[in-house]
Amino acid sequence: MITGKIGEAGQFMHTWVVRGLVSTRLSPNVFTFLGFCINVYAAFLFADGYFFRGALIVILAGVFDLCDGPVAHATNQVTAFGAFFDSVIDRYSDMALYIGILVYYVRAGSMLYVGLTALVVAGSLMTSYTRAKSESIIPSCKVGFLERAERIVLIIIGGLFNHMGPVLWVIAIFSNLAVIHRCLYTWQQLRELNSKMSR
Repeated sequence: MITGKIGEAGQFMHTWVVRGLVSTRLSPNVFTFLGFCINVYAAFLFADGYFFRGALIVILAGVFDLCDGPVAHATNQVTAFGAFFDSVIDRYSDMALYIGILVYYVRAGSMLYVGLTALVVAGSLMTSYTRAKSESIIPSCKVGFLERAERIVLIIIGGLFNHMGPVLWVIAIFSNLAVIHRCLYTWQQLRELNSKMSR
């Protein structure tokens, strides 16, 4: 009952925000880019150690991230380039946040967490890359876990509760496990496909 009410309230707010953005008559790509700019600001806050404030700014950026697609549909501006641009900007937004965290740990002299953040960057990039590369040779590769949305939520949680370290461990481990999972899945699918073709 309570969760249903929360869901309804969230949907109402989302619809209200989308309508507001539609009324500006700006291109959805503009909102995509604005979300990136806001994430860059959050990255500077992370670099200075203001994790709580940075997390709040990431939430604000998420508003644009969640609404650019619905705005495109509402204004009949859905394009292949828009989807491509959104995906590219998402990667840059992620990298901005991770670089901010990386700078913080460099300044703090914590080489363990500098290395860990680098592993997070690798896992995050490769999670997206392995799916894209896999789906260029097989129909679909949606297996795995810890997609971008989950990673962003974890970063927000880490910032709000000042527990960025444990969050980085979770992302580093599970994002790279997702990469391994997708590699194995692709290998299995190609093996089955080759087996069918050889019959």
